[in-house]
Amino acid sequence: MDPFLEAALEEARKGLAEGGIPIGSVLVIDAQIVGRGHNRRVQKGSAILHAEMDCLENAGRLKAADYERATLYSTLSPCDMCSGTALLYKIPKIVIGENRTFQGPEDYVRSRGVELVIVNDARCQQLMDQFVRNRPELWNEDIGV
Repeated sequence: MDPFLEAALEEARKGLAEGGIPIGSVLVIDAQIVGRGHNRRVQKGSAILHAEMDCLENAGRLKAADYERATLYSTLSPCDMCSGTALLYKIPKIVIGENRTFQGPEDYVRSRGVELVIVNDARCQQLMDQFVRNRPELWNEDIGV
């Protein structure tokens, strides 16, 4: 397994252990993790702290040239907000653990020149399947159903 996707999965598990939604993300530049995060909407009462947003916030202020060499890893396909942030900062590659539970605007992101790698990792899928089964009300709140 890709060690960076593994790190994102560790973040997802951390979020679940905190009572939140199990989605994790890491930002990688030059083969180094520079930011990591997990969905903390529940824990922080936040409207925007999806895993990717938490990860980018935790990476701190970076230069445009840094983002342009970065890869964003996420255990789940990024939503419109998170995809838009990746586009804003011109992150050229996103590695997605799985997109069966939820699929963000992947075609649009590709049309903007971003390389998407869909791994369909069984562990990411199982984590989300179990969460959606056990906490449908929380999942539906997060995805707007």
